[in-house]
Amino acid sequence: MEVATVPVPVHVNGGKAGILAEDHFGLMAVIDVEPLPTVVSADDLVVGDEGKKQNGREIVLGRNVRTESLEVTEPDANDEFTGDKEAYMAGVLARYRKTLVERTKHHLGYPYNLDFDYGALGQLQHFSINNLGDPFIESNYGVHSRQFEVGVLDWFARLWEIEKNEYWGYITNCGTEGNLHGILVGREVLPDGILYASRESHYSVFKAARMYRMECVKIDCLITGEIDCADFKVKLLANKDKPAIINVNIGTTVKGAVDDLDSVIQTLEESGFTHDRFYIHCDGALFGLMMPFVKRAPKVTFKKPIGSVSVSGHKFVGCPMPCGVQITRMEHVNVLSRNVEYLASRDATIMGSRNGHAPLFLWYTLNRKGYKGFQKEVQKCLRNAHYLKDRLCDAGISAMLNELSSTVVFERPRDEKFVRRWQLACQGNIAHVVVMPSITIEKLDDFLNEFIEKRSTWYQDGQVQPPCIAADVGNENCACALHK
Repeated sequence: MEVATVPVPVHVNGGKAGILAEDHFGLMAVIDVEPLPTVVSADDLVVGDEGKKQNGREIVLGRNVRTESLEVTEPDANDEFTGDKEAYMAGVLARYRKTLVERTKHHLGYPYNLDFDYGALGQLQHFSINNLGDPFIESNYGVHSRQFEVGVLDWFARLWEIEKNEYWGYITNCGTEGNLHGILVGREVLPDGILYASRESHYSVFKAARMYRMECVKIDCLITGEIDCADFKVKLLANKDKPAIINVNIGTTVKGAVDDLDSVIQTLEESGFTHDRFYIHCDGALFGLMMPFVKRAPKVTFKKPIGSVSVSGHKFVGCPMPCGVQITRMEHVNVLSRNVEYLASRDATIMGSRNGHAPLFLWYTLNRKGYKGFQKEVQKCLRNAHYLKDRLCDAGISAMLNELSSTVVFERPRDEKFVRRWQLACQGNIAHVVVMPSITIEKLDDFLNEFIEKRSTWYQDGQVQPPCIAADVGNENCACALHK
């Protein structure tokens, strides 16, 4: 792919500060000449489970953005008349947009739905919309979108089967904030509780444990990535004198595994934990909105003894800004709420100021698609995920797809340049593609054809063999020389 580079003069304080080439944002670098990312040695890694090597492989970090940062400069005295600064900034943004277009074409590894059109909301971008405080109590700050926020929350409350007068929630700034809030509520309800989470849980769960100084017990997983309830029971019984706060994954980050909520509840009850001695937070960042439309999926509902559910708004929904939805029981959040006089409201959120534009985007999408629209998109994603998995297997590439998932796990490509080009998420010897509504069969074919072609050169001399990933995906899904 050829990309012309056109040097652009940068005018700063009456002179030329330098030349800004077309590839300044990494467009050329991603395609051809980008230096390899940093390889972190064992000496540089943080002590603890999160810092160790993955299957003997050193963790590869991305490049240092400092080398390509854009300096903020003061306008020249005559810029107001000449318009040079405005022209320079317009050029920078135009080139940045071109980079975004190219990068979006090769986006596969992260669970973001890039298929959206919010042109109707452009008229609202000139307002500073802030939903600070409680979504249900208007503050003194009048430029808010609470009426949209509560409408979105009511929609999710119906989805997860809890009455309007029995829930409390808010639109968060991301999925991590939803986990931080859900676990915080659990800690406030059960102050001496132990946090239990499977080893495949999102890193934000363990971040919450560190932030709140909570005792955290990690539970082993099945080969699928689902929580191992047998190990869960052993560790519950070892700490039977303390309440349990449990993170249940409605889709794990790497393998897209869905923990069986019913089995988790049954394990708690069999271990002697009454409903007042455990709190369950459901991390549904991606699949929390997909599972309700999959018939075979374990049902996430507040009719079961759960405490909270969170979902990301910028993933399956397709909001162009990071955001999320957090729902908990009204009785639980009351222990967290505090009145704030200068707001004339109360607060039980993690953040103070909250993005008032996010509820508008979510409200717009929910109205436009509705339950039937999301159901169609879920079916499309699952169908395309099976297509990707089948084509990988047909090409002799190790691959796994969990039954309820659109996350296809396969052997990690040998070339880090290829990994960065397609923005694959990797861990140890495996990588994955998360099939979202914006990912078409044509895009998957482009990826597959390039992957198969590159792979034939990586292993052509026979001296290096494709990695065995049986430990990650099971013998039956591994196509290495030993298991195929």
